[in-house]
Amino acid sequence: MTGSMTQGSEMTAQTTGPQWWRHGVVYQIYPRSFMDGDGDGIGDLAGATARLPYLHDLGVDAVWFTPWYLSPQADGGYDVADYRRIDPRFGALADAEKFITQANELGIRTIIDIVPNHVSDQHRWFQAALAAAPGSPERARFWFADGKGPGGDQMPTNWLSSFRGHTWTRTTDPDGRPGQWYLHLFTREQPDLNWTNPEVRAEHESILRFWFDRGVAGVRVDSAALIIKDPALPDLPEGSVAPGRHPFLDRDGIHDVYRSWRAVAQSYDPPRILVGEVWLEDPARFAAYLAPDEMNTAFNFDFMARAWDCDQLRASITETLAAHASIGAPPTWVLSNHDVTRPVTRYGRDDSSFAFEKKRFGTPTDIELGTRRARAALLLCAALPGSVYIYQGEELGLPEDEELPREAIEDPMHFRSGGVDPGRDGCRVPLPWTEQSATNFGFSGTDDPDPAWLPQPEWWGQYAVERESADPGSMLSFYREVLALRRTHSDLGRSGFAWSQAGSTCLAFRRGAISCVVNFGPGPVALPEGDLVLASGPVEGRMIGPDVAAWLRVDPAEQAHPTDQIDQTELVRQINKQHNHAKE
Repeated sequence: MTGSMTQGSEMTAQTTGPQWWRHGVVYQIYPRSFMDGDGDGIGDLAGATARLPYLHDLGVDAVWFTPWYLSPQADGGYDVADYRRIDPRFGALADAEKFITQANELGIRTIIDIVPNHVSDQHRWFQAALAAAPGSPERARFWFADGKGPGGDQMPTNWLSSFRGHTWTRTTDPDGRPGQWYLHLFTREQPDLNWTNPEVRAEHESILRFWFDRGVAGVRVDSAALIIKDPALPDLPEGSVAPGRHPFLDRDGIHDVYRSWRAVAQSYDPPRILVGEVWLEDPARFAAYLAPDEMNTAFNFDFMARAWDCDQLRASITETLAAHASIGAPPTWVLSNHDVTRPVTRYGRDDSSFAFEKKRFGTPTDIELGTRRARAALLLCAALPGSVYIYQGEELGLPEDEELPREAIEDPMHFRSGGVDPGRDGCRVPLPWTEQSATNFGFSGTDDPDPAWLPQPEWWGQYAVERESADPGSMLSFYREVLALRRTHSDLGRSGFAWSQAGSTCLAFRRGAISCVVNFGPGPVALPEGDLVLASGPVEGRMIGPDVAAWLRVDPAEQAHPTDQIDQTELVRQINKQHNHAKE
């Protein structure tokens, strides 16, 4: 499936210099499930450090850790009790510093999670707030409010939780009487911070410096669009809300916070980066977070959530490139993360799009079909301008584990749904490194480990790193080859992009001398002119089958074609046309 390809140094330079984040490949580590170094059944930093050679061989430029801080783990570590301490399950601060140092020696940067919207209810600030009186400075760091109705027994607002259900919990005063309510957009164990409070802002800037001083390359900002609330605490109205006027989502004042964070990041040499988790439908509102003095990049959730469909993905790519080109920011391409159904499972379903509210037990899937599409999706993402994010296990083709015993599930989304939603633990099952089940499939680095914190299915070993490394046709081998070619070919590091003519069931575009073609149709299609570089599936003659993608090297004499640059005006025109049509 591989042909000749000119090797170049441009892409390598772009992923090793200070602007590496514009083109780099970032690997997400969910630490509980990546590698267990001490045999207690829970992944840790010692295990992650031991697997740095694997990440280097895979070809990544950075790793992003989901929270590794001290936490009661009410929501997978996103309930932070202390940002300056590593959770003992994962090790100690010295272990984090060791990982950062050894990763840097291999040319791998470290990005960590910051969760500005809330802290754990075990955080010292919140414990002090509970012990303090209404109106106190301690409570002013959070959103405490009196209830409505007789005796204040009704919630202060009708806001809905991101985890479904209510967003307010009532406190109990020292004398045993019901007290004020506190806001939590997620679980009750995650009280929301009040970002109008100067102490909250100063503390988070101090946290950034604490970790930047220890060599982390940047931070991923969790739930970035939620942190500012309307201090009047109005109810959510029926119908739509004007941009910037929602009580707690994407309020205009939010940008002052991230401008101050960017100033902190820019004060370091090399500058640190900010990566936003920004779930917004409006491309213009999304792009505002990527202003030159705010976030460096943000996750492209629209692309990740789309169905495996030619028209849908073309529209998403067009909108993404338009939104980013308008402000000169690089897009990101993401297929999965620790919250989302794994691609080989999702792409094998009749409805291959993703939405949290659609998750249900017993949804049928065709893993063979999903795997074929996931391979094609990687080739598509890797050819697009911008950076690529990979969630651990994606490179192994791991499916969602939908056989978890109900009693093993820990995710609060499952419980808040009344048990209807299987939750997110199915994509968080510890990785298989070997085929030996006695050591949790190599996840635990001792001969007689405790059971893995989430049970692994009996068939997990067929996806083991050890097995796939020896198989040139495996998903792991394919990922390694794709990332190596992407890194070494200069045309994939340039900003040039142009759609090519293709049939109604194909996507095709050019990046300099590289052409990418993806067949979404039910039958084989002929490849255009050019030397085959790589394909995600079988190629017979000049034909690729359904759900197969291919890279081709076209005639170098045609590299300078004027349409190889993004036509920003045309892309913006297309995006506006699509949105106007949707409104009609």
